[in-house]
Amino acid sequence: MKKAEVRTFRRRLREDLKDPQFRTHYRDERQALKLAMKITELREKKGLSQQELAKLMGTSQQAISRIESGEYEGFTLKTLEKLAEATGTQLKIEFIAA
Repeated sequence: MKKAEVRTFRRRLREDLKDPQFRTHYRDERQALKLAMKITELREKKGLSQQELAKLMGTSQQAISRIESGEYEGFTLKTLEKLAEATGTQLKIEFIAA
């Protein structure tokens, strides 16, 4: 009897990324999560709680939680500008070669 091959996450992901629809969705989700992580890191670096950041931005703690979860799809330039203002930072958006 042949021993079953162990399938790792990376191997499964490589297989799944061959599907163009999956690849597109994966890239979109990955970008959203990277942005959420940057926002969380910024908030923590500034020593702010979600509640404090929400107050500075004129929104709710729940909204900040959704943003930091990576599940928030309502990002607008205005939201990012409010975030920069609330944290005393400057927003920089750039396009880089893929």
